[in-house]
Amino acid sequence: MGHDTIFILDFGSQYTQLIARRVREEHVYCEIVPYNISSELVKERNVKGLIFSGGPASVYSEQSPLPRKDLLSLGIPVLGICYGMQAISILLNSQVIPAKKREYGPALLYVDNFSDLFLGLPDSFKVWMSHSDAIAELPSGFQVLAHTDNSPYAAIADLSRRIYGLQFHPEVVHTEYGSQILANFLFNVCKCHPTWTMRSFIEESVESIKEKVGNRKVICALSGGVDSSVTAALVHRAIGDNLVCIFINNGLLRKNEPERVQEIFGRAMKMNLRYVDASERFLKALEGVTDPEEKRKIIGHKFIRVFEEEAGRVEGAEFLAQGTLYPDVIESVSPFGGPSARIKSHHNVGGLPEDMKLKLIEPLRELFKDEVRKLGKELGLPDEIIFRQPFPGPGLAVRCLGEITKEKLDILREADWIVVDEIKRAGLYTKIWQSFAVLLPLRTVGVMGDERTYEYVIALRAVHSVDGMTADWVRLPYDLLGRISNRIINEVKGVNRVVYDISSKPPATIEWE
Repeated sequence: MGHDTIFILDFGSQYTQLIARRVREEHVYCEIVPYNISSELVKERNVKGLIFSGGPASVYSEQSPLPRKDLLSLGIPVLGICYGMQAISILLNSQVIPAKKREYGPALLYVDNFSDLFLGLPDSFKVWMSHSDAIAELPSGFQVLAHTDNSPYAAIADLSRRIYGLQFHPEVVHTEYGSQILANFLFNVCKCHPTWTMRSFIEESVESIKEKVGNRKVICALSGGVDSSVTAALVHRAIGDNLVCIFINNGLLRKNEPERVQEIFGRAMKMNLRYVDASERFLKALEGVTDPEEKRKIIGHKFIRVFEEEAGRVEGAEFLAQGTLYPDVIESVSPFGGPSARIKSHHNVGGLPEDMKLKLIEPLRELFKDEVRKLGKELGLPDEIIFRQPFPGPGLAVRCLGEITKEKLDILREADWIVVDEIKRAGLYTKIWQSFAVLLPLRTVGVMGDERTYEYVIALRAVHSVDGMTADWVRLPYDLLGRISNRIINEVKGVNRVVYDISSKPPATIEWE
C-alpha cells in the first residue's frame, strides 16, 4: 500500500529533522530531500505537499541556496518555514531585507485569518522566532494570515495557489499549537491520509524482505543494542530461521550481557543465534595497548575478522542485515546533513571486507530512533532492549583507561552494574542519555577497617543529550551519588574511591577515551 508522501526540502536548518519527526508523528510519511530537487522527481513520486525548511543562510546573499522556481507551479501545496518562506518570496519577486529588529525567542502571534493553517486555533498564542531577515512586502496574490508586534508578515498565504509561509518555527516545542498548524497543513491543505504507522511499516517491510530474499540466508551482526536488535526482530519475522544472527562476545561487554542476549533472542524469540566467545582473542590482541585510537582500531579489525570467519560458515548466505537509520541516510544525500546525522565509524558493521560479496538489507533506513523504539515495541522486544542507553562499539575498552586486563574489566563490570542498578531504581534510566562507570588507571590511598589500602578509582559519568553530539552533565541527587559510591566501595573489591565527572561536551567528550 502506498502512503501519501510529503517532501521536506533541506536548507540547512538545525530543525529540519524535527520537522520530519513532527510530520511522522501525525502518521504521514515524509522524506528529507536536497533543496534543489527537481519537479520531475516530485511528480514521479506523486508528492502531496512540500515543506521548505529554515536555514542559516541569508536569502539575499549570492551563495544562498534557492529551490527551483517551477516547484511553485506544480499545483501542490507548499509551506515555507522561516528561511523557506523568504525563499518563496524571492522566487516570487518580492524583496527580503535585514529585519529592523532581529527576532530570536518567544513572540506573541495574533491570528488575522483562521482559514487553512490556523483552523480551530485561538486568536493569539506564543510562537518561536529565529530570524534576522524579513520580507519587505507581500508577494503578488498573498495575504496576511497572522502577525506579531515586530513581524507584520508572520504568516502569509496565496490561498488559491495553496502556498504558505511562516516566519516562526511550528516544529519546535516552544511554539504553542505548532503540531496543530502542521496537522492543518497536512490534512486540511494537502489532504493527506494518516496511514504511516509502525504496524503498516512492519507489514510492508516483511513483504519486501520476503520478496528480496526468497529462500536464501541473511546474516545479522547482533550486538544487543536497539538498532541491531530491532533489525533482527523485523527480518526474523519475515524469513524465520533463514536469518542467522551472529553475536560476538569480545570480552568487553557489560555484566551478564552475553547471557541476556542469548536468553532474549535465542530462547525467548527463538532466533537462529550463533554465539561466538572471542573474548580471549580480543584481550590477547589488546595486551599492553594504552592508546585509545589504537584500542579502537584493534577492536574494529578483530571484530571484522571474527565476523568474517563466522559468516563464512553460514552456507548459502547472500545478504547482510544492518541497522542503518534515517539520519545516517540523510547525511549521505543532503548537502546539509545536520549535527545529529554524523555516522560514527563503529556504529554499524561498517568496513566489512568487500570480498564478502554480501548484499545489504537495511530495513530501518527510513526510520528515526524514536520510531525504531516504537517498532521494537510492536515487534514484542522487551523494554530493557528498546530503551537501552547507547553503548560504545568498542565496549568497556574505552571506559577502562590505560592497559586493559581481565582483572580491571571485572572490577569495571561490577562497578558499572551498580551504577545502572541504582540509576534504574531511582527511575532515571530512561531519562538520562548515558550513565556509566569509568575505571581510572591510577590507585589512591584509602582506609578500610583499620588498614591502609591502595586501590583503583572509579569515575561516574551521567549526561543528558539528544544525539550525542553535545551533552550536559546530569545533576544527580546527592543521596543517589552517595548510595552509588557506598555500594561500589563496599561491594567491589579493588576500589576505594569514587569521583563524579561534571564536564560537558564540548569541551570534554561523553566517553573518556
